[in-house]
Amino acid sequence: MAKYYNNYSSRTVEMTVLSGEDLRLASKSRKSNAFVIVRYGVNNFRTTETDGGEGGSYPKWNEKLVLDLPPHAEAVTLEVHCKTAFGDKIVGTASVPVSDFAGSYMPDSYLHFLSYRLRDSRGQRNGIINISVRMKVPAPEYSCSASVSAPEQMAVGVPVGKSNFGSIVTGVPVLYNNRNF
Repeated sequence: MAKYYNNYSSRTVEMTVLSGEDLRLASKSRKSNAFVIVRYGVNNFRTTETDGGEGGSYPKWNEKLVLDLPPHAEAVTLEVHCKTAFGDKIVGTASVPVSDFAGSYMPDSYLHFLSYRLRDSRGQRNGIINISVRMKVPAPEYSCSASVSAPEQMAVGVPVGKSNFGSIVTGVPVLYNNRNF
């Protein structure tokens, strides 16, 4: 009997932070020195590198982050920060529902391309963040065990002569031009 064991004590999410659009801090456009924190809870987070401004008119990270989520997780938070002379400032945040990339009609390993509106600390629209997300599906663990006990003399086939090794021939009908031979 074969058994299939599936461990859903945690789910692993592979999120690629692609880019940001129309990011503003104190009404000024931010095109560089931005980074993203992907967070679930207080101590479970990953951070991108700071965009150096090579993206031109908007920041580009194209950085893959892997995050473990508990099975009851409902959302992941994306925080876009910007480095300034006075320290790091939050540009905007977005809440990404786990249901947007898990538990739908698509397979778990399906790559989703998603965009979310960022909101500043006052709740005002403050740019867009583009991501791709895929659930990492663990390889299934199989456990097999089998036992067969059959009578010693049980055999199916046509007996052919005498031998110490069993002397049974089995055959399969073959069709040739829609006729049996």
